[in-house]
Amino acid sequence: MNQLITTYAQNLPDQALTEYPRPQLKRDSYLNLNGYWDFAISKEENITSYDRKIKVPFSPESVLSGISEIIYPDDYIFYHKTLTFEPGFIKDTTILHFGAVDQTCDVWINDRHARHHVGGFTPFSIDITPFIQNEHLDIKLRVQDVSDTSYHLTGKQRLDHQGIWYTPQSGIWQTVWIESLPKIHIQDLKIIPQFDDHKVHISVQLSEPADVKVKVYYQNILLNETLFINQQGDIKLDSFYPWTPENPELYDLEIEVEDDVVRSYFGMRSFTMKLDQNKIMRFYLNNEPYFQSGVLDQGYYSDGLLTQPSDQAMIDDIIAMKKLGFNMLRKHIKIEPMRWYYHCDRLGMLVWQDMVSGSERKDIMFHGALGLMNIHLNDQWYLIFGRKNKEGRALYEKDLNTMLQELKNVVSIAVWVPFNEAWGQFDSKRITSIIRSVDNTRLIDHASGWADQGVGDFYSRHIYFKKIKFKKKNAKKRILALTEFGGYSLPLDGHRYQDGPAFGYKVFLEQPAFQEALIHLYEKEVFPAIDQGLSVLVYTQVTDVENEVNGFLTYDRKVCKVDRDVMVKLHQDLQERFVASLFVASLK
Repeated sequence: MNQLITTYAQNLPDQALTEYPRPQLKRDSYLNLNGYWDFAISKEENITSYDRKIKVPFSPESVLSGISEIIYPDDYIFYHKTLTFEPGFIKDTTILHFGAVDQTCDVWINDRHARHHVGGFTPFSIDITPFIQNEHLDIKLRVQDVSDTSYHLTGKQRLDHQGIWYTPQSGIWQTVWIESLPKIHIQDLKIIPQFDDHKVHISVQLSEPADVKVKVYYQNILLNETLFINQQGDIKLDSFYPWTPENPELYDLEIEVEDDVVRSYFGMRSFTMKLDQNKIMRFYLNNEPYFQSGVLDQGYYSDGLLTQPSDQAMIDDIIAMKKLGFNMLRKHIKIEPMRWYYHCDRLGMLVWQDMVSGSERKDIMFHGALGLMNIHLNDQWYLIFGRKNKEGRALYEKDLNTMLQELKNVVSIAVWVPFNEAWGQFDSKRITSIIRSVDNTRLIDHASGWADQGVGDFYSRHIYFKKIKFKKKNAKKRILALTEFGGYSLPLDGHRYQDGPAFGYKVFLEQPAFQEALIHLYEKEVFPAIDQGLSVLVYTQVTDVENEVNGFLTYDRKVCKVDRDVMVKLHQDLQERFVASLFVASLK
């Protein structure tokens, strides 16, 4: 393997990623615990000393952690940090937050066991108020990660990482932070834009009942000030600026409950589906038909792996795809830190959010072959889908609910994707109903690519190894969506994670041939499919990841493989073709 360091990691400070991690529930009270922690790896469940340091929040497998070692299923990893609070920081309630710890974690605060958490991609918090002693804090973690050897949710991580599978990661990989709050404080917000009714519904969860003062601002101008007696209410906006990827208008919120004040934001938008005048089912943004041209986004970095080396690294990925003409990212089998969604909200990028996958099956070729033949098995056959373990299915549903709750206020998320390519898929009809009952403001792609159970809002297909073709009859009830395609590879020397044969669905050795093939793919296969009702595209993918070199950007983000003007022109032609397809009936 080659050490590929992004420019963001050069001169990386000891304490990285210090930005406030939760932009939709932001307070002045904030203590970032990223930086160097004591660290150890052991086969034993308990240790008495630490033999090295690790830079949190980078996983020990990453270069930026300072460790660069694979953690195996029979390993335990240990973290330790001590601190003394500044005078005046401690209030009535003190909360310790972990963005993500992979995979099973026990936390001790001042030598008292405080939390057992299972789930490598979901955040959790601990009220450490009872554990604090004289403003001193001693934090210890013991983590075990069995990776893909069990029923746990692992995403693209594999111990045998090659091709489309990537380096496994363990331990803390998102920001750790503390806030201290008054006795009566805001615990959570739920913000529901009601586009057609010109209002936004806000509900505030409090530690104790109290009146809530809500202020709405647009570009620092106060628009509305309302007092909620019952911790929830509607705020009327007689006129407003809609949120779109082209014009990502946001409104700021300030919410005050006695001595607690939080800042948040929202955008006015609606995501719906309906038949157009040609009886083709379409995606509608703010009551207008909208073509989504997206890119598959794995969210991996050559030096930080699952963890971005800096906040700017996330920003630049989004901007790079916007500059190529894309208006959507499909966040693939990963839950990002909240700041990534914030940047999509403010920069203007629609998001399809995958749920993290997990499976007891290693082989994916069986379902892949069935997908090519358009054969879709019943996903209640748990053994065939790698979901025989009841505890694994329960863990999936628990983490799914956590994801839906954590991301509920994200402006840019338009679609939930509970399952990808039959990897650990199960009961998707029931799961779709659960998602719909929790959130009826977004659409659902219930089974992206394969193992279609006939529900959800999209006729969703992955096409790599055959011509792209769709039939209008499949667009009568659901939206036609090409949710993975392309994946053309161009390996570039000096920007390869690993030497040797490159993985890709079609490999090119020279940039002109690569770009010409890309143009041909869009013009000769994608454009005709739009005439058949195709309304969504997801090209594979944003960046190279390890040995999979089919990104628009190299893994180290130093080279864009395509000409920007070429991609912008393709997107202009694509949008014109889509608009023409909407009005074809009226022209006859």
